Amino acid sequence: MYEGAVQDLIDELGRLPGVGPKSAQRIAFHVLAADPADVRRLADALIEAKERVTFCETCGNVAQEPQCRICKDPRRSPTVLCVVEEAKDVVAIERTREFRGKYHVLGGAINPIAGVGPDDLRIAQLMRRLADGTVTEVILATDPNVEGEATATYLARLLLPMGLTVSRLASGLPVGGDLEYADEVTLGRAFEGRRLLSA
Repeated sequence: MYEGAVQDLIDELGRLPGVGPKSAQRIAFHVLAADPADVRRLADALIEAKERVTFCETCGNVAQEPQCRICKDPRRSPTVLCVVEEAKDVVAIERTREFRGKYHVLGGAINPIAGVGPDDLRIAQLMRRLADGTVTEVILATDPNVEGEATATYLARLLLPMGLTVSRLASGLPVGGDLEYADEVTLGRAFEGRRLLSA
């Protein structure tokens, strides 16, 4: 335990996701040793992000205006919608440069143990977006874990009766991985999602 302000800093840093006690202590001492101008820039960036960044009223992605840049982009296809759990998933998919449609951010996944049900997610907003018939295909890009699978299954049950094309991202073996280290579920998915090769 450290005195006053140092311990307060460590405690606050330790509340961040993925930052354990040792990492919090290491970051705190880095901040204390850093140039005051660098610390001020960090503090200003945190405050500015909290004050200026909001969520897109259309898709739920992070934005600094009522609509995010993707929703405003006329080059994006309005007929294909990719449903993701969090805004950080949009960035991951955008990095691939493979998807040219629009997004819908749910704000999480169904997780009864954590008390998160369908009403806690942006599913009602999704259904309103689909009501006008513009979207013809929905890609469910939730995480390949229990919560993501439950969310995708729930959404598929809602969307398939609407006559939409509904797909789920393939999951399987990572490039550069070894079969002996793959778990049974991942290996099973790889077999299910195998594709034909042509000459």
